[in-house]
Amino acid sequence: MTEATSLPREQVKQSKFKTFMLKLFSLLNTFRKIIVNTVFFIILLLFITALGSDENEIIVPKSSALLLNLSGDVVEQKHAIDPLDAFMTEALEEKNKKPEILMSDLIDVIERAKNDSRIEMMVLQLQGLNRTGLSKLQDIAKAIEEFKASGKKVIAVGDQYSQDQYYLASTADEVWLNPRGWLLLEGYGRYQLYFKSALEKLSISQHIFRVGTYKSSVEPYIRDDMSAAAKEANKLWLNDLWSQYKNDVANARGFTIDNFDEDADVLVSKLEEADGNIAQYALDNQWVDALKSRQDMKESLIALVGSSEKGDSYNHISFKNYLTATKPIFPLVNPNSDKVAVIVAKGTILDGSQKPGTIGGDSTAKLLRKARLNKNVKAVVLRVDSPGGSAYASEIIRQEIELIKQAGKPVIASMGTYAASGGYWISAPADKIYASPATITGSIGIYAFFMTFENTLSKLGIHTDGVGTTDIAGFGVTRPLSDGMARILQLNINRGYQDFISLVADNRNMTIEQVDIIAQGRVWSGLKAKELGLVDELGGLDAAIAAAAELAELTNFDTLLIEKEKSPKDIFLQSLFGQAVGFLPETSASSLSATEKLFMQLNAEFSHLNLLNDPQGVYSLCMACEIN
Repeated sequence: MTEATSLPREQVKQSKFKTFMLKLFSLLNTFRKIIVNTVFFIILLLFITALGSDENEIIVPKSSALLLNLSGDVVEQKHAIDPLDAFMTEALEEKNKKPEILMSDLIDVIERAKNDSRIEMMVLQLQGLNRTGLSKLQDIAKAIEEFKASGKKVIAVGDQYSQDQYYLASTADEVWLNPRGWLLLEGYGRYQLYFKSALEKLSISQHIFRVGTYKSSVEPYIRDDMSAAAKEANKLWLNDLWSQYKNDVANARGFTIDNFDEDADVLVSKLEEADGNIAQYALDNQWVDALKSRQDMKESLIALVGSSEKGDSYNHISFKNYLTATKPIFPLVNPNSDKVAVIVAKGTILDGSQKPGTIGGDSTAKLLRKARLNKNVKAVVLRVDSPGGSAYASEIIRQEIELIKQAGKPVIASMGTYAASGGYWISAPADKIYASPATITGSIGIYAFFMTFENTLSKLGIHTDGVGTTDIAGFGVTRPLSDGMARILQLNINRGYQDFISLVADNRNMTIEQVDIIAQGRVWSGLKAKELGLVDELGGLDAAIAAAAELAELTNFDTLLIEKEKSPKDIFLQSLFGQAVGFLPETSASSLSATEKLFMQLNAEFSHLNLLNDPQGVYSLCMACEIN
């Protein structure tokens, strides 16, 4: 009886507990919905208020200066940032350590300011400008020269100038430097970290398979120094770029290239004459036109364009405010007009679908396919700014380019700062290749690289053992690489190299032997690449678009940028937070300590390795293309 009557009581208790928990969860869920909806409507109200507020409206002052106060890296395509993450970063007052400036925005701002009657002059304040390849600097300098040709003055101001910053400053009518400022032009170099001894101490085995005498991307993992072949090749293209830099600056400043003090003894002698004052040396050597304190600079600029409304500065509008005030929110595009499509391929080439700022084999192929299937698109320009990456992903992109050509639409490759290794692989099939004289290109080679940790693990008492049905079963990072597997991998790399040089030969009207001589993983400047037949013409994106239109026999056309479409959620959040908050606080590379820079370099090296995801482990990547 006891057992029979106790069972229903137990079931009743369980039923009551279950009912209680369901009600509790239901109550919590209701509270969650109320909180989420409340937060949503508060944000929506802030958004509507921000849109309707006259205080947030940016007005371009009359008779003002455009302050080109650039901060960050100048890029062809920005890395994707979640708008909500950006909002939280600003809300927590965190600094954006990798700010970026979109190249097209920068050129458009200078172009609009040139024709804007409210803008009387331009002030270059460049201390926040970080990495900018010489090819981009040349295009920006061209836009500044066109601004000056309209009769408007350009003044460069700064406490100091890095080499990239000074290139743009040299285009100004006057360059001002703080009397305690700094300006030394150190030239170009290629120095990198080498890990061979460190890997040996950790008992990590490196396995390298490559083709190309000059394919030096893997050297940091098998050597403690740069090979003689790599030094020879790197010296050639670095000298080419440095020669372009010197000629451009000398022409802008009106002196000869002999003014560049490359000999340390000559530089020391001139510094001694200036009593060790770098700023005075810069003035004596005609790098700058005047030494002025910040207050002197402000007063001089007020004399040129008047004071601001508050009276605390000269009358000006910043780069970002001018961009916001003048850039159309929704550019008007005729849906029925003929189009030249522009697709940006920027960053390391990786397998699969990737976010903007990185090239994905699948995602970039999807953009190309979109251009091919759009009946209004009559030609395509592929803007390449990449040192390469996954060989397989590069091939997926190349196949899609071939399909566009088969559809009767011409393809033009337009090379930016880099179009090397895989970057050249995806450029080679184009009907024409345009490059900047300073484009870093070539590096036609291929390699496979991975590490195994059997010796490292054995020191920890960890071992791998077992059986397999074939000689190559169980291949992995915890076991030694067998001789048979090594031969298989090397044969695959040899085949990949032959495919690469055959691709170039077929598309560049060259023999395989001719390509092999200038390939072997060797890097060239765009200027030299044209001489060698790897590039058809020297010119920027505009020239490439004009060439695409000419090949497609277009007289009237619109340019259509095809990029990854944002989801409705992303569009809403971007609009919301773009209106409700200001720009992220930024920090420049110059504000980082030496220790921070070292750790950032180490982190970048290993993060880059971690990103590489070719399904076959085969890469066409120019890791030596980055300039110090």
